[in-house]
Amino acid sequence: MKKNFFRREGVQSLLASLICILLGLFIGYIVLLIINPKGAFTAIMTVVKNFFTYSKPSAQAKYLGNTLVKSAPLLMCALSIMFAYKVGLFNIGASGQYCAGTCACLYAALKWHWPWLGCLALAILAGAAFGAVVGLLKSYCNVNEVISGIMLNWIILYGTNMLLTQVKEPTSPYTYPVRAEAPQALLPTLGLGTIFNNNIYVTIAIPLAIIMAIAIMIILDKTRFGYELKATGFNRSAAKYCGMAEKRNIILTLAISGALAGMGASLLYQTGFVQWECTTSSVPAMGFNGIAATFLGGLNPIGTIFSSYFIQHITAGGAYVDKTMYCSQISDLISALIIYLCGFVLFLKFAMNRILDRWEEKKRLAQASAEKGGNV
Repeated sequence: MKKNFFRREGVQSLLASLICILLGLFIGYIVLLIINPKGAFTAIMTVVKNFFTYSKPSAQAKYLGNTLVKSAPLLMCALSIMFAYKVGLFNIGASGQYCAGTCACLYAALKWHWPWLGCLALAILAGAAFGAVVGLLKSYCNVNEVISGIMLNWIILYGTNMLLTQVKEPTSPYTYPVRAEAPQALLPTLGLGTIFNNNIYVTIAIPLAIIMAIAIMIILDKTRFGYELKATGFNRSAAKYCGMAEKRNIILTLAISGALAGMGASLLYQTGFVQWECTTSSVPAMGFNGIAATFLGGLNPIGTIFSSYFIQHITAGGAYVDKTMYCSQISDLISALIIYLCGFVLFLKFAMNRILDRWEEKKRLAQASAEKGGNV
């Protein structure tokens, strides 16, 4: 029997995500109306339009490039969380692993003057190392990965601040700009910047992040290694009984998850787009936003590409809101609403299936009634 189009997992995930987005935007609009009804519609449209608020195509292309630059690390953090979640683990330590990647690539670039590939590799290894620590604690000490991940977030954050003060500008809390002090550590552009009105920050980070999403999809769904990891996540005891090295698989899963987050930091800081602030007192939101992106993307690597871009798109759009009426954080509020609504994705899928069950039951009854009438 042919499966109903609306019962397909991908279709339901897409519809549930769209409903979350629309509800989040609608509730955000209501909040804007409460704050100042006069400019509410203009403000919500500004958040949605982002770089389209510019009239010139050249300006639109440039700021689209900026949005994509910040979407790449968000995508990597989303992939980090999704990879662990697919294996039955929750890597809330992605923010700390992102910090570790930041520290590694910036220190190698500014202190040791390493080339870009070495800095990228070190960032990946740093993220993987701290992910492996969480995995070791989980495997051998039965420490919940959420608890150890949260604790490590702060340890890594303050360690990053301490180390990067050695490559800090003397008159500001920021590290030296990579573009000026360590141009050899910048990621290659391969001419991609010309597509976005000669945007110097557009590099291979964007295609690299997309390639990683495709690679993760292949590893999880098409390889024996991915099957073993997922089997371990579903039932450690059963995996052990089947001869799988369940402890090794947990450590590997969290190490790969950490490596993805560490790589995300490198894909941002090695573009020269931002500098690290050595007085930072809270872990980067990138890791937590990755949770929203992966769930909004339906826990699918390809869906995560689009959801990561969308979240970064509306976040950047908040900068263009009229500051005399609203604060730029309105986009963060809308993002938070969408994140909260992502918790209802499973409920929305359940509701869709209930509606389809009723519709199909009515269809069967109508068909049976018609056949009975025909027989009479």
